[in-house]
This record gives sequence, structure tokens and C-alpha cells, in this order.
Amino acid sequence: MTSARARLDEILNIESGEWRPVAWSFLYFFCLLGGYYVLRPVRDEMGIQSGLQNLPWLFTATFVAMLLAVPLYGWAATRFARRSLLPVVYGFFIVNLLAFYVAFTGGAPVAVVARVFFVWLSVFNLFVVSVFWSFMVDIFNREQSRRLFGLIAAGGSMGAITGPAVTAKLAQVVGIFNLLLVSAAMLSLALLSIWRLRVWSRRTPSADDDVEALRGRWWDGMTRVLQSRYLWGVSAYILLYTTVATFLYFIQAHIVHDSFDDPARRTQVFALLDLATNTLTVVLQLFFTGRIVARWGLPTVLGIVPIVVAAGFLILGWAPVLVLIALVQVLRRAGNYALARPGREMLYGVLPRIDKYKSKNFIDTVVYRGGDAVSGWIYAAMAALGLGMAGIAWAAIPLALAWLLVGLFLGRRYRELEFKLGPAVQYDTEPEGGKW
Repeated sequence: MTSARARLDEILNIESGEWRPVAWSFLYFFCLLGGYYVLRPVRDEMGIQSGLQNLPWLFTATFVAMLLAVPLYGWAATRFARRSLLPVVYGFFIVNLLAFYVAFTGGAPVAVVARVFFVWLSVFNLFVVSVFWSFMVDIFNREQSRRLFGLIAAGGSMGAITGPAVTAKLAQVVGIFNLLLVSAAMLSLALLSIWRLRVWSRRTPSADDDVEALRGRWWDGMTRVLQSRYLWGVSAYILLYTTVATFLYFIQAHIVHDSFDDPARRTQVFALLDLATNTLTVVLQLFFTGRIVARWGLPTVLGIVPIVVAAGFLILGWAPVLVLIALVQVLRRAGNYALARPGREMLYGVLPRIDKYKSKNFIDTVVYRGGDAVSGWIYAAMAALGLGMAGIAWAAIPLALAWLLVGLFLGRRYRELEFKLGPAVQYDTEPEGGKW
């Protein structure tokens, strides 16, 4: 038994004493993304029901909603300690889910509620995942993050497999709207994991942070981003990612709309794409992410997906058809979840705690959805000028290559900052002698 346990520790790259926090983190992310992915196919169907011509407006509405939500989160972060902040955020979204269930089933205009739900779920996704990774970066040190973040991310991917599988199975059996209750139940389970991780984290050097709120003002996240070249680079990486992802999303929406007439069938197709994506993601996260980071470092991790996306746009430029957009989306999203996303989160490991919660949240929400909104209108403008899906795919290739260059820059800058900071310990100050 001991040798088997040692072998498993070696395969998963876990050290003694880390199993419990990794298991709770795994469950936390499983419930979080499982609950979201139960609803993601519903959101995509709501987007189609709202009219494809309205998608740029929905993306813009999402950005506006983010501008309103971020100050509220910043205000909460300055007044609630970590032990209270996370339950407050997730409890708020659980109540929202129950309210949407009542609206959908209580006779409210479906078209109106569908648009509000599309915007809300787009805000919900970024907020809950951003807060999750802020918590992870806060309780695990830099050395642990390199070894464990791929494995922890696999918990989210397992949830992301379970969510669309549940939706594909139940969408036509229990109806679309009852899936909101399933999502609310999974989000409630995430609260249990947060509590157990707080108990464990009290034994770490960041234990005092659990009972103290972040100091400062609600707009500190924005101002610190504006003052830091490093955070400007992270913002640019996010903007380029969201732009190419939005282009692919719009292309996918048009192709699926043209291929299927039945809403339930389209919902199932979206769910199956999610299922394929997250099955591949789990394999990559469990067995490859940590080893790729250890062997080739963050520059490579942050550069792989942009190369895949550039090749994908090249393929779609020749033939924008259902099979190929499905292949490109599966590879792009799996690569993002298994490599680019954990790599992006590691970038915050060389920053003080205020940036892990406030600056990171600003980038993950306002910058992210701002990129969505702008790129949505750019796509609409290209279409209005007569560019078809193939032409737009060709035009996106330079953006993917620019994304690659920014990723390489950030990876190298991270190594420089890590060298200046020294041993991988928790801290709450900037390195001596200068800005990030």
C-alpha cells in the first residue's frame, strides 16, 4: 500500500501533507465548473433564441454589467475578511439562480429573461472562477502552484465534463429551466469546500489574511493595473485571448444555427462539444500540465495555445464547416483550460495579496468582458463590410500571433520577478527596489 501511495504521489507530483488541501480544492473547482457547465449550453441556446443579430448587444450588455459589478466586489473585498468574502460572493449567486428559476417558470417573458440570463451567466462565470483562483494563489505558494495547479484545474474539468453530460441527458427529460436548480445545488457544495480549505489554510503563513479584510479602496485594482507594466502585459494577454475566442464563438454560433433547427438539439450539440473539450482537458491536466511547466517553463505554457489558435484560423479560412469549427474549439478550449489558464494564474504568484484579489479581479472581469464587447462589434463590422466567416478567420491570424508574443514576454518577465523574490514563500509586499 505504501509503495502504491508513493507511486501515486510521484505520478501526480504531490508531496506529503498536500493531499487534503488538494482534494478539497479539486472538489471546490469540480462543483464550481460543474454548476456552470450545467448552464452553459442553456446560455448558448438563450443567445440563439435572442437572435444572432443581437449577440454584439449581449456582449456589450455583459461588459456594462461588469462595470457595475466590479465596484460592488471591490467594496466587499475591503469590508469582508477572506473567510466571509467567498461565502458572500457564492451565496449571492445562488440566490440569483433561484430567482431566475422563478422568473423562467413563473410566466415572465422568456425572450427578456433569456437575454438577462445570458448576461448574468457571463458575469457569474468570470467572477466565481476569478475568486476561486485568487483563493488558490493565496493559500498555495509559488512552488506548490507549479506542481499542483494543473491537478487542481483537473477538478474543474471533471466538473465541466459532468455538467454538460447532465445537461445532454436531462435537457429533453426535465426541461431546460429545472437545470438551474441542479446548478444551485452544486454551487452550495462548493461552500463546504471553501470552509474546509479555510481550516487548513490557518496553518499556513497566510493564516492572518483569513480574518482581515483587504485594506484600501474599491478602485485599487484598476489603479494598480494602470501603474504596472507587468499587469498591462497580463491585460493585453487577456484582451487578445478574448478577441480570438469571441471570433470563434460567433463563427460557431452561425454554423450551429445553420446546421440545426431544433433548440433542444442545438443545446445537446453545445453540451457534447463541452463534453469532448473537458475530457481532453482532464487528460492534459492530470498528466501533462505540471510536467510541461517544470520542463519548459511559463513562456512555453503561455505560447502553445496561441499557436494552436493561429493554425485553427488558418484551417477555418479554407473551410468554415461544422466539423472543423468543432475540432478547433475543442483544441482551443482544452488547451486554454489545461495550459494557458493555469499559466495565467501562476503569473499572479509573484504579486502581493492585493493584486491577487483586486487587480486580478479587475483584469478577469472588466478587461475580459471589455475585450468581448469590443471584439463582438469588430466581428459585426467585418460582417457588415462583406467578410464571410472564412475572411474573418484569415483576419484573426495576426491577432493570434500577437497573443503568442505577449505570452512569451510575460513568461520571461515572471521568471525575472521570481528570481528577485527568492524562495517560494507567501508575502504581501512588493520586491525591494522597484515596481512590478
